[in-house]
Amino acid sequence: MNSEEFNDNIDLSQKEIADKLENLPTKPGIYQFKNDTGKVIYVGKAKNLRSRVRSYFQKGKPQDAKTKAMIGKIRDLELILVDSEAEALLLEDNLIKSLKPKYNILLRDDKSYPYIRITNEPFPRIFPTRKVIRDGSKYFGPFTEVRTIKYLIRALRTIFQVRSCDLNLTPEAIDKKKFRVCLDYHIKKCQGPCAGLISQIEYNQNVKMAAQILTGKTHDLEKQLESEMNSYSENMKFEKAAVMRNRLNALRDFTSKQKVISPDLLDRDVFGIAKKEDFACSVVLKIRDGKLIGKRHYIIKNAELERDEEIIQKTIEKWYMETDFIPKEIFLPNEAEQLEYILDWLGKKRGKSISVQIPKLGDKRKIVDLANSNAEYLLGDHLLAISKRDQALPHPVIALQRDLHMKKPPMRIECFDNSHIQGTELVSSLVVFEGGKPKKSDYRKFKIQTVEGNNDFAAMQEVVHRRYKRLVEENAQLPDLIVIDGGKGQLSSSVKILTDLGIIDKVTVIGLAKRLEEIFFPGEKESLLLPKTSSSLRLIQNLRDEAHRFAITFHRQLRDKRTLQTELTNISGIGETTAKKLLINLGSVENVKNADLGTLKEFVNEKQAQAILNFFQKE
Repeated sequence: MNSEEFNDNIDLSQKEIADKLENLPTKPGIYQFKNDTGKVIYVGKAKNLRSRVRSYFQKGKPQDAKTKAMIGKIRDLELILVDSEAEALLLEDNLIKSLKPKYNILLRDDKSYPYIRITNEPFPRIFPTRKVIRDGSKYFGPFTEVRTIKYLIRALRTIFQVRSCDLNLTPEAIDKKKFRVCLDYHIKKCQGPCAGLISQIEYNQNVKMAAQILTGKTHDLEKQLESEMNSYSENMKFEKAAVMRNRLNALRDFTSKQKVISPDLLDRDVFGIAKKEDFACSVVLKIRDGKLIGKRHYIIKNAELERDEEIIQKTIEKWYMETDFIPKEIFLPNEAEQLEYILDWLGKKRGKSISVQIPKLGDKRKIVDLANSNAEYLLGDHLLAISKRDQALPHPVIALQRDLHMKKPPMRIECFDNSHIQGTELVSSLVVFEGGKPKKSDYRKFKIQTVEGNNDFAAMQEVVHRRYKRLVEENAQLPDLIVIDGGKGQLSSSVKILTDLGIIDKVTVIGLAKRLEEIFFPGEKESLLLPKTSSSLRLIQNLRDEAHRFAITFHRQLRDKRTLQTELTNISGIGETTAKKLLINLGSVENVKNADLGTLKEFVNEKQAQAILNFFQKE
């Protein structure tokens, strides 16, 4: 691709991009687009990196508004090659979670949903959990309602009499008769594996049947129980036949309460979508043996410019990274992006082919409409909760609005603080509170770049300028209140910058003097002293303390890194990894300096140990 083929939105002065586009590999992997500051603004995956990445820059290709805006900000790209589609999907998901790129869709469910866990033990337990531990246990879910989990657990213990205790039941402990049966055994809720009253093989067969219920495969299980009941009856084993009969009746009672969606008794996942205002909601309905056994939904913020195809694609990926069961059929409300890529991944994960349909008419379309209706209801419920939350403002926020005479509540507050030691490693921190609580994902650290020595005023000017120049350029949300940790000097320096940027009338800015907790306003000689017990003062103090903690932590990290680099890594043959190893084992640079040859050789080779001794002897 030469420069004439570039999209018109691309800054052609960035020839590095053109060079990289010429040398892209055809392998699968991850691509990251970066802006002029080096920040990742988009993370994507591709089966063929060359064709996928170059497609963004082809002249004349139709693009939506969001993609056009993103392309105009791309100044660099970075690749990570992987071996398969599955690796690419997992890596993309992890990078999006950690980097939170501006132009990626972020699916949020606002809570940690529970699973049902079947433990990897000789006599497995079945219980709900929100923590997934990869120890061989099996997990079913996630479930959106705790009520559903409780009902399922109760049904499983009634039908299959699975133990509810947390005893460490090993065959050796049972043979030694270390345990006695509990009340559950006497009320027919457990078959007494702790006392050896049921064999390990028979108990695990019950657990296997319980797992079939959790996957929704109740139709096959009914046939199995009915067959076993008839077999026991024919062989004159009437007690066991009665047990199977009772289980079959309990199972039929359980399945009769599940909503039948389709009479064909197939397994399928049905996806739906709804949009309203600047939000979207995607839903997946889990249908097993023709019955609706559960659903999962995701909320997408800033979805106004997102295409339905991309939202559905991300929902499919997110859902099948959470669940192990992949049905034979998938119904979609509309097309999904990179569908072929996703089908390859799911087909390999399932071991069989998958049918993806976009029904237009008939009963199948009604199922998709049901998914869309659920999405509309859940989205409306989410928006209602937001409106209620916004109306119910925290008391400290209301008090701060009153005490500072602000026109609107300070829902978003940003606070700055500087940190240094005798003018070295000068840094600043920015902390953000929303609704009176820390929003740590928006915290920022700054290395001072243009100030020499101990000049708090100039340092504050630099970070305020860097912060709000970017927000203005990106047309991003401005805070309601800016708190400058310092007196009149720091406040005046910051006000000058905000005035130059043209936003001084759009925000409220105050200075907080540390000695008497005085609050200063721009252009006013007298300070404001709030009562020591007021909730508004406590909120400001929490902001200031958090900013101070964050700045000090960053400063210490830089100082420790500098100490490591200027001492041990200056020694020939000692790299950063070896230096860290020495510090971890010996505790400090001073201890390394005072160590003898024998001690050093415990952690490094003889040549490196001798180099360390020679270096400090010369020093």
